[in-house]
Amino acid sequence: MKKIGFLSFGHWTPHPESGTRSASDMLLQSIDLAQAVEDVGADGAYFRVHHFARQMSSPFPLLAAVGAKTSRIEIGTGVIDMRYENPLYMVEDAGSADLISEGRLQLGISRGSPEQVIDGWKHFGYGSAEDDPDGSQMARGKTELLLQLLEGRGFAQPNPRPMFPNPPGLLRLEPHSEGLRQRIWWGAGSNATAVWAAERGMNLMSSTLKNDETGEAFHVQQAEQIRLFREEWAAHDWGFEPRVSVSRSIVAITDDRDRRYFVGGGDHEDQIGYIDASTRAIFGRSYAAEPDVLIEELRRDQAVAEADTLLITIPSQLGVDYNTHLIESILTEVAPALGWR
Repeated sequence: MKKIGFLSFGHWTPHPESGTRSASDMLLQSIDLAQAVEDVGADGAYFRVHHFARQMSSPFPLLAAVGAKTSRIEIGTGVIDMRYENPLYMVEDAGSADLISEGRLQLGISRGSPEQVIDGWKHFGYGSAEDDPDGSQMARGKTELLLQLLEGRGFAQPNPRPMFPNPPGLLRLEPHSEGLRQRIWWGAGSNATAVWAAERGMNLMSSTLKNDETGEAFHVQQAEQIRLFREEWAAHDWGFEPRVSVSRSIVAITDDRDRRYFVGGGDHEDQIGYIDASTRAIFGRSYAAEPDVLIEELRRDQAVAEADTLLITIPSQLGVDYNTHLIESILTEVAPALGWR
């Protein structure tokens, strides 16, 4: 069995051919899509966070709404850029969203990807040191504080004359959601950051992009990243089994809509590029084929085989009905043959 969910970037644009022409469209359709994929048997609804873009930017209101409208699927992010976050406020928001969903929140966090604006986190009031130009150290420091706060231990000295009675001892942030600490995922772009995640007791989230560290095919490098993560995890006693997700663009060609949108397009080979001036990256290929062909192609993807969770990136601008069809086609036409169902 493999958990299968969607990953939405929440794109919206006022173009007349877009199914999501406003931020309101994007948010409301995201809720509808989560409900629809739960009904057809999917396991998760995940959302990417980008600031200063016509995409999803403030995840917690959406996560809470999805949690209130669904009953079974996991609800998560992939990923929240920690450079922009206040970990204390984030713990309160995450705790609330998790309690509303009754413990279904899976929170993916990371340093984030290249941004729409220069040093965007500085506009949010967060500065980085001269020796930390891209904010990586700042993001990791905030992450370590977040993990500490999620443990739920008291740390704040109570006021001797509070407005309301306090429990004894130091106070923690509220609301506290028991178990959320074990459902934090780190979005790793390299082997080293995957190992760093294991050292700190976070699950691993690996996308369709990582540093090109060996020159091998993307899925081979990603599978090695997963193995290194699990080897490091085994050296610690975190008290729970780690999870690993990978994301892929996968379309089972089953009707004329699929053929119109995806046959003859897309990247069917890995791509090499630079995500900044010095970091050579490899971008994983897309999959779009008839189900029988798709099954054999996915069978050869080593990283998909290694992961327990598969997040399928969706073309959110094509609307709720089409994306529900896309996920359902994979669940019914592909997953059983691969032993995922």
